[in-house]
Amino acid sequence: MSVAQKSSGTLQPRSTSMFNQPMAVWAIAFASIIAFMGLGLVDPILPMMKDQLHASDSQLTMLFTSYNAVMAVAMLVTGVISSKLGIKNMLLSGIVLIALFSALAGNASSVTEIAWLRAGWGLGNAFFVATALSGLVSLSRAGVAKSIILFEVAVGLGISVGPLLGGELGAISWRAPFYGVACLMVIAFCAIFFMMPRKPAIAKAPTAAAGTPKKKASLLDPFRALKNRSLLIFGLGAMLYNFGFFTLLVYAALVLGHLHHMDVHGLGYVFLGWGLCLAFTSVFTAPTLQKKQGTIKAMCVQLLLFAVTLFAMGYWTTEKAVVVTMVIAAGLFLGNNNTLITTAVMNAAPVERPTASAAYSFLRFIGGALAPYFSVKFAEWFNFHAPFYIGGGFVVLAVIVIWLNKKHLQHVDHAGGH
Repeated sequence: MSVAQKSSGTLQPRSTSMFNQPMAVWAIAFASIIAFMGLGLVDPILPMMKDQLHASDSQLTMLFTSYNAVMAVAMLVTGVISSKLGIKNMLLSGIVLIALFSALAGNASSVTEIAWLRAGWGLGNAFFVATALSGLVSLSRAGVAKSIILFEVAVGLGISVGPLLGGELGAISWRAPFYGVACLMVIAFCAIFFMMPRKPAIAKAPTAAAGTPKKKASLLDPFRALKNRSLLIFGLGAMLYNFGFFTLLVYAALVLGHLHHMDVHGLGYVFLGWGLCLAFTSVFTAPTLQKKQGTIKAMCVQLLLFAVTLFAMGYWTTEKAVVVTMVIAAGLFLGNNNTLITTAVMNAAPVERPTASAAYSFLRFIGGALAPYFSVKFAEWFNFHAPFYIGGGFVVLAVIVIWLNKKHLQHVDHAGGH
């Protein structure tokens, strides 16, 4: 084993290329690009939905709150269901649910109806996302670090293209992006169905040694996994920083749309820039930061920089150029942090990676469920600057939680992948 392989807990290059992958990995990566288009595809049409459906900001935030809340809870059962269905069937089931509920949302007549349908969409996304990450890591030839970077490439491409496509389709009708997601998921279904074998050979066993009998999955596994302090700390940190993430994603779109009168095309281009920055740093700068600073220090620095962008938007909320610039700049820091924290979670606890992913994602999406609703409530209770300040405060709190427990987290730079 080479020196680079021995240090695979970091994001250092290994002898196996990130692009030397089996067909099943490329099928998952391609489907992930399309799946993550759905996140940003709807964002540019929020102001349009408010006007045409006569919805309040609070009602619009329920589109994200119901989606993330169901996804958080569903993450707890993904391990058990996946153990019965298998990787391929689990991915296909998630894709079918996303396509079905997004198509139904496009045919809905009220924001409340769409919010309920988004809950079903969140269930499908939980099935897909939890399985896609753990499946890609398990099936890859390139090890944990490079597999996660490949996953973040797919996430970044999906997030960056989604708002642009949403803006263009939204110019036709607010319904068009929902139908667009459904059509794209049909393509993703075909990619998985035809390119991935029914029982793919696992390139590397995630945690168990050769010959060790496979443990039967249980609904209690994610809760047991959270007894591991490192996994719990990363989960709590992600829950707090996701509060800032979804404040940016939802409240900034509402501010740009209504306070600054930006149309769907403009919103699409702003969040395209955000997504491209996220994709670039997640691949090209996160490995360098981790190598030079270590995972924990690099993560905390990037989160603090993200908090600064939120504070700047809070102070200069009425300045359109500042809000636009800070939204795009935030993508740089979020891209770095996404790769750093995902790699850390995969290496944090001595449990199966699907179980670690489910436990971590449960906590993470709780923050995503609370932020959209409360960001608008903070604006109502205080003023329109407050959501950005409070969102930034939650991100700073995430840094404090992680930094105060850093002695329990340092092992992630020396773990995993082998």
